[in-house]
Amino acid sequence: MGGMGFGNASAPDAAGHRLPSALEVTLPPECEGWEELYPPHALFVEERREFDESRFWFQDAVHYAEPYYPFDTVLVDWVDVAFCQSSARLFVIPTSLGVEYRILGGYVYLSPNSITDEATIARRADQFAARGGYYYEHWNELDRHWRSKVDKEVRALAALDVPELPDVEDEALIKTGSGLGSAHRLLVAYDQLLASFDRISHYHFELMNLGYGAYLALYEVCRQAFPDISDPTIAKMVTGIDVLALRPDDELKRLAARAVELGVASQVQTACGEQELRAALTGTAAGDGWLAEYQQAKDPWFYFSFGNGLYHHHRSWIDDPTLPLTMIGSYARRLQDGEEIRRPRDTVLAERERITREHSAQLDKRTREAFDRQLSLARTVFPHIEDHNFYVDHRAHAVFWNKVREFGTLLSAHAFLANPEDVFFLRHEEVRGALEELRLQWSSGGAGVPRGPTYWPPIISRRKEIYEALRGWAPPPALGHAPEVVTEPVTIMHWGITTERLQDWLHSTAATGGERLDGIAGSPGLVEGTARVILDVKQLADVKDDEILVAPFTQASWTPVFARIAGAVTDAGGVMCHAAIVAREYGLPAVLGTGSATKRIATGDLIRVDADNGIVTILSRS
Repeated sequence: MGGMGFGNASAPDAAGHRLPSALEVTLPPECEGWEELYPPHALFVEERREFDESRFWFQDAVHYAEPYYPFDTVLVDWVDVAFCQSSARLFVIPTSLGVEYRILGGYVYLSPNSITDEATIARRADQFAARGGYYYEHWNELDRHWRSKVDKEVRALAALDVPELPDVEDEALIKTGSGLGSAHRLLVAYDQLLASFDRISHYHFELMNLGYGAYLALYEVCRQAFPDISDPTIAKMVTGIDVLALRPDDELKRLAARAVELGVASQVQTACGEQELRAALTGTAAGDGWLAEYQQAKDPWFYFSFGNGLYHHHRSWIDDPTLPLTMIGSYARRLQDGEEIRRPRDTVLAERERITREHSAQLDKRTREAFDRQLSLARTVFPHIEDHNFYVDHRAHAVFWNKVREFGTLLSAHAFLANPEDVFFLRHEEVRGALEELRLQWSSGGAGVPRGPTYWPPIISRRKEIYEALRGWAPPPALGHAPEVVTEPVTIMHWGITTERLQDWLHSTAATGGERLDGIAGSPGLVEGTARVILDVKQLADVKDDEILVAPFTQASWTPVFARIAGAVTDAGGVMCHAAIVAREYGLPAVLGTGSATKRIATGDLIRVDADNGIVTILSRS
């Protein structure tokens, strides 16, 4: 999540501005009982109907494109707390009190808590100037401190010990007089797991909102000075900055180059999996040397989610290295063919400086000083917008989800679950309840008969069926009352929600046919090519050179594929979402937020991507 607040102007009580009410949306019969999967406070309910129906809600397909598993919802809860607290209570963002969130049929909807009263905004602006100003003045120091404490927190989380509940406790517990057994350590470990994740969620938003705030300040200066300037042009003024989201792909390229240098490229290219690769390389100086570099690169750079890290089933490279190993082999082959595999950073930087120079030259001295000041600040803070994504969404979340799996393994070993992954079909408070009963049963030497092994499995079985039904359901894109126009920049830049998109939703006119799709110009350029529709990360292996990637939303961990494709088109997202930022760093034309590209374009279609104007045209059908 990101942004500084994005406007929730009330609309006239007229049919033309009426979106569906959440309480009137009908789900398929097989979804019946879905509410049980989620915390009661997250649901649309009758007792707050008036409040909810008076607001504009949109399904956050950028961050939460899939229905949520019961346990995973703890992330939505705690991320929302951290985001709102940062905006409303800590930094006192002048126009934002964060967001409300709800869940409908497993899908997450957001509604902004915006401030429009000028006196309140002015009062909060004074508080923000002192608080935000302090962070901006000490940004480099605070950013270094942030990275250090997040790294420390993640390493501590990885080292957290989950007791195995032995048949008989270690005698050392007696001789040291500790007085504490595994039953105590079990609940302490689970509570520490959740406390660590809550801290990580708070760290997530410590600097990030300020990073967006600095960029928005630059955006406002540019819009006032250059009324006709495009959003992508402003965005290109802060490109070419080295960000961690691109580092994992750079590591793959480095390992490919080392494989060629050491003469082990053929083994790397032909090995099917890490185990076979180790067998092929172990025992030779060159092979052992390359494996040592590979192993060193894995931590932290392979803690990179195949998705966005916001769901437990978005596994990481560290769990399944198939994609990174495939890309290392591909990069090595291209190097042997004499190709250039580095991303075009020099070209991106040169274009950045050209655009900046041309626009700066049009300004008078006073305006130029304001422009230079905001541009310098934006370039200073902008890397954090992407870097926090690697530290938190990818690395920290990967460690967290795998640590939850250890508790699932324990519950499964005692027959409370059919398999460890079933732990994610329980809410986090239900997992603690199961652990409480488990330790109660274990502490007596197994003399009793626990209820858990007969109680939880049928509940989980039913929830699995409901969840699969939710995956097949298409939620409404928006609910409640719609604003007459969408003008707030974060809504447009991050989520790709425009007035035109809103009108599609209001009048159900989102085209299902035709040859033209309109979206957001995310990364400029014009390209024609063959479409490759990707709905699942497992399909990335099918992508061929110079194809145009079409997906619901691209992820940062797909960056190795960006070196091969000619362009990208997505259903969701705007000019400042992570996909757009990465596309600009690779110099790829990208049109985002089309709403329906994956439904209207098929693999093999010939398409034109006009990313200067945000238009995708289907030239011929496959």
